Amino acid sequence: AIRNIFAKTKDAKNRGMGNSNFSINVKAGRCECCQGTGMQKIELNYLPDSFILCPECNGKRFEDRILQVKFKGKNISEILDAPIDDIVDLFEDEVSVYQKLKCMIKIGLGYLSLGRMSMNLSGGEAQRIKLAKALGIKSTGKNLYILDEPTSGLNEKDIKKFIDILIELQQNGE
Repeated sequence: AIRNIFAKTKDAKNRGMGNSNFSINVKAGRCECCQGTGMQKIELNYLPDSFILCPECNGKRFEDRILQVKFKGKNISEILDAPIDDIVDLFEDEVSVYQKLKCMIKIGLGYLSLGRMSMNLSGGEAQRIKLAKALGIKSTGKNLYILDEPTSGLNEKDIKKFIDILIELQQNGE
């Protein structure tokens, strides 16, 4: 959804850019030197591999022409690298994105950045992201959630947040 938001900006339209230009998964706009990871792997003999900041994009993961497109004063890299707590208000007018981000904050994930690689998430973080995605969608009132050990690996503070969300869902009739 955020790629679509960038693609709808006046700058992107004037430059003929679509949503794929704002993805690190395709050649349309990612830095090809690092394949959109922001890092380069250095293979060392007899030692573990080492990683350095990409010399082409300096860790921004996109080509310069993509980084010139702004949404509310921020480029795609700045939005993906910032904690959710810091960028949620940028999306107040974008209901689908805003609801999901607010839900992520409610369940204690506001410290995460949207550009964080999924392989760098803990099991609990990954599980809560899936939950936020499901709960961030407007309910039809006929949803069924089956939670298999939803609090395993969570600390007491995060368990409290999780319980508060379940109570809120129940009170809203969702």
